[in-house]
Amino acid sequence: MKIEIWSDIMCPFCYIGKRQLESALASFPDSDFEIEWKSFQLDPTITSQPDQDVYTFLAERKGMSIEQSKEMHKGVAERAKSVGLDYNFDKAVISNSLNAHRIIQLAKTKNLGDQMEEIFFKAYFTDGEDLNNGLTLIKLGIDAGLAENEIREVLESDNLFIKEVESDIKEAGEIGVQGVPFFVFDRKYAVSGAQPVEAFVKTIEAVLK
Repeated sequence: MKIEIWSDIMCPFCYIGKRQLESALASFPDSDFEIEWKSFQLDPTITSQPDQDVYTFLAERKGMSIEQSKEMHKGVAERAKSVGLDYNFDKAVISNSLNAHRIIQLAKTKNLGDQMEEIFFKAYFTDGEDLNNGLTLIKLGIDAGLAENEIREVLESDNLFIKEVESDIKEAGEIGVQGVPFFVFDRKYAVSGAQPVEAFVKTIEAVLK
């Protein structure tokens, strides 16, 4: 079964959804699953703002108070904790995810897409890494198993893997993706959002019938 996942590595529910899906897949030890991560940018206009905290950033964008923003982030962190993830929003660095998506596209050509997604998610939400920093992307790419020279080639180019990222985003629009994470199972069924494990299990069972 092929499972395509549209995701942004700066989307907190995408990491939670990854864990929920993984728990569901464990219920089918005799089935083969091919996971393909698809690029999606929640906001392609974001510029790197290493001195801006996420609470103020969201408050200003959503027209809410900083206290409301902190409460919202606290709720997300608690939900992440329920699936074994440690979110440190105090350390999160606001930046554009385009270059990270280009590295993910490179990783996909090496069958390392899932590893790269996992490393980027942890780097952003747990470790407070700047995912638009070239040296950081090189280090994390190497951790996933990519060659340093290939990562540098992507980062030093203005166009390598841009088309692949844009193609994924365009396809998302064509199939009606309104937000991420968005999971498509064998192009038969779709699950939108970080749904409970049971929802993924039922969808997989339906596809396998």
